[in-house]
Amino acid sequence: WGYRHALAFLAFLGFFNVYCMRVNLSVAMVDMVKEVNNTDNKTMSNECPEENMSNSTKTRDGEFAWSKDLQGYILGSFFYGYIVTQVPGGFLAEKFGAKFLYGFGILITAILTLLTPLAARWSVGPGAFIALRVFEGIGEGVTFPAMHAMWGKWAPTYERSKLAGFSYAGAQMGTVFALPISGYLCDSGFLGGWPSVFYVFGCIACLWFVAWILLVHNTPADHPHISKEERDYIEGSVGKKEHLPTPWLHIFRCRAVWAINVAHFANNWGFYTLLTTLPSYMKNVLKFDIQTNSLLSALPYLGCWFGQNVSGIFADFLRRNGYLSTRSTRRTFTFFGLATPGVIMICIQFAGCNHAAIVVMLCLCLTAGGFTMGGFQVNHIDLSPNFAGVLMGFSNTFGTIPGFLGPEVVGWLTAKQDTRAQWQIIFYIAAAIYLTGAFVYILFSSSTEQPWNNLVAGKGASFKNRTEISVNVPPRENHAID
Repeated sequence: WGYRHALAFLAFLGFFNVYCMRVNLSVAMVDMVKEVNNTDNKTMSNECPEENMSNSTKTRDGEFAWSKDLQGYILGSFFYGYIVTQVPGGFLAEKFGAKFLYGFGILITAILTLLTPLAARWSVGPGAFIALRVFEGIGEGVTFPAMHAMWGKWAPTYERSKLAGFSYAGAQMGTVFALPISGYLCDSGFLGGWPSVFYVFGCIACLWFVAWILLVHNTPADHPHISKEERDYIEGSVGKKEHLPTPWLHIFRCRAVWAINVAHFANNWGFYTLLTTLPSYMKNVLKFDIQTNSLLSALPYLGCWFGQNVSGIFADFLRRNGYLSTRSTRRTFTFFGLATPGVIMICIQFAGCNHAAIVVMLCLCLTAGGFTMGGFQVNHIDLSPNFAGVLMGFSNTFGTIPGFLGPEVVGWLTAKQDTRAQWQIIFYIAAAIYLTGAFVYILFSSSTEQPWNNLVAGKGASFKNRTEISVNVPPRENHAID
């Protein structure tokens, strides 16, 4: 146990809060709005029997008469802010330190979350609410790039997958926690019902911010209590913090970086397709409302959390013991995490109206997708520890596009015909993108530290001999060098 593990735990709690505040609106929205029938002139599927529909569905009579389209704009507005701060977040984290950027990014989101009921009820209309969600996205947009920049300074070579995987898995656990708790708070009447969802999670995030600011430091060298042994172990692997000019041109021209971008886009396209639109397929086509069962709603996220943690530990085990090189490990885990969901998406049609089989497939897709944590999701740090935050911001920009484009494609394809045939087209598109991402990554990815990682302005590339650590590791480790 060292301070790098304490950092991982606090980062886990940070992403836990981030996703609690991100997904709580999707649950609270059910209580906030009045039910509006938008099925006129739309062909609905009658292929599956009605008895599959959950009997627990309740009629809601909320405060706001928002159409389904407007609800979609409100839910999607978050991503328009989120995409803006990805690359700037990574750049600022590298230049000024990730601690305050990550912390204040979550604090801003927490404050805006506390203000959500006020914005929703503001007399000027839903415009204020949409603007608030955009600014929440701006605040959260810096979190993943900032944390990647932090791990570029704190994660030893053979602990990258494990530490990053554990910390980022807080996002999935936050979703698992927020879905049922948000539903309970809405039904309880506490603090007015649905407003309590925003008050509770906003306050928890503010408390986390205090702990983060007091206990976390930007680099091992900045930490006043870290042992010399742990500091030497980390710095002997990743080097000391350096202020270097960002090699933008080299980053844009690096095919290994673009391989990560494509894989990130493919992974998130499938992720958002499954988790934002598949409930509509279950309800409208299979006549089964998965959202009324909090356990079924949380199971896919729980599977993803399991996949992320297992893959991080297993990937580092394979690399440390020389069973696979770093490049082979990243490619194997990425291919499994993208190709497996792609194949499952093709097979969904064979499940027919069996909603239990669909739920199992959904869980398997997300569990397999979690294995990309041992693959492309930490590959940025392999390529460039000094600019891992910028690289994560770059790839997460592409990864954010499916957040608003994917649901738009689904809406366009099902606008007139909400049938199994139309949904199968949606699943085929997701499968094609999944498989394309898997093969592109296999062909063009790398795990070699890039020469531009230590590029000094006006002096050319200075590539330091810091390939792999040699502190207390088995002799077979040298075989794992890419």
